[in-house]
Amino acid sequence: MAKNMTEGNVPKLLLGFTIPTILGNVFQLTYNTADSIIVGRFSGEKGLAAIGCAGPIMNIVTFLIVGLCLGASVLMSEYYGAGKKETLQREFSTALLTGLIFTVILSSLLAIFAKPILLLIRTPNDILKETTTYLHIICVGFIATFLYNVYASSLRSIGDSKTPILFLALSAILNIALDLLFVAGLGMGVIGAAWATVISQMVSVSCCIIYVYKKIPTLQLKLHQYVIDMPLFKITVGYSWASAMQQTCLYIGKVFIQAAVNPLGVDSIATFNAVNRVDDFALTPEQSIAHSMTVFLAQNRGAEKKKRVRQGFFWGILIEILYGIFICCVVFGFSSNIMGIFMDGNSKVRELGVLYLTPMAFFYILPAITNGIQGYFRGMGKMKITLVATFVQIVVRVICSYLFAPIYGLQGIAFSCFFGWIGMLLYELPVLFKHWKKY
Repeated sequence: MAKNMTEGNVPKLLLGFTIPTILGNVFQLTYNTADSIIVGRFSGEKGLAAIGCAGPIMNIVTFLIVGLCLGASVLMSEYYGAGKKETLQREFSTALLTGLIFTVILSSLLAIFAKPILLLIRTPNDILKETTTYLHIICVGFIATFLYNVYASSLRSIGDSKTPILFLALSAILNIALDLLFVAGLGMGVIGAAWATVISQMVSVSCCIIYVYKKIPTLQLKLHQYVIDMPLFKITVGYSWASAMQQTCLYIGKVFIQAAVNPLGVDSIATFNAVNRVDDFALTPEQSIAHSMTVFLAQNRGAEKKKRVRQGFFWGILIEILYGIFICCVVFGFSSNIMGIFMDGNSKVRELGVLYLTPMAFFYILPAITNGIQGYFRGMGKMKITLVATFVQIVVRVICSYLFAPIYGLQGIAFSCFFGWIGMLLYELPVLFKHWKKY
């Protein structure tokens, strides 16, 4: 149900919003992770490598969609905090219709150019066909991906972070069951994993839409209310393009990093796919904390409560740092066990994974801080700053990947992340201090 974050205990509100958001994002991650684990165990390292090569390309579209929804959700949070219900509804309609059109166009283009893109990033020939087919099937599900994210973002913008995770939990369990049926039972390999993902996404979005139209009057639109409000569209584009470009440049950068990894061989590609899943699970809570900060700050900025904005930032950063220390200890202490989840029988993949995760565990504290700062700027409506910061991070990271990977292998990729996050902080901190003094 909706929650007004302009009143009440600040850390309690942030944690109460953050925990369901983390759970929701973790369930979201189980789609690809379940694919990776089950395909890795039942189809071998080539199947795991195929999903690994498809992942960065698929994520460009996915997180472009997420970025669009995130930009709209900042506006909806602000309107909700200011008590502007009708404006919030028009913003929701505008984001929904324009996003649908955009998603159809984007997914169609990816389906057409999937193979040339895979060739461009030097995908090995022995996994090219499987990887292309996997992407073609995933393209079918992008409309469901958009619809889920726009409805979930709208619910979170009015303070309801719990409901979306219930539907994600259901679809995550369904995804695992279908993976086991299609991949392990019917021997469909990566094709079965792709269909399991698409079907599960359709279930989650169907549940989300039904819930909104039964329980959330604020987001229940009549047929005549489905319009594109041009003044709001322009504002939404101003917010969303920076957020979408931020997500896009990050994952375009990851495609280039994948291209730096691919010449290292199938074992390294399979390992990189596995450790990317570990990174996702480690970093997602940091991103969830930042998103909670964004909603909290946007609502309070809309209500013109500057003191609570400052309190929200301080508590958010503290929570980020504490989590960063915790995940460092977990990944460093259990890196070998974690890699065993993906490829128990392949000692090479396990060994390479441990080499990557050992230094990376200590680096997780840096994105905890950068994510907190990003959450602050998004909540304050300064989307261009988050874009530039991400651009700096990924450019440094890509350059270092090409310098380090031929010499140090996957461990060099880990150190490229470290230097990328350092570059991001060197840009963000002076801008933060300057903005803080003026606010």
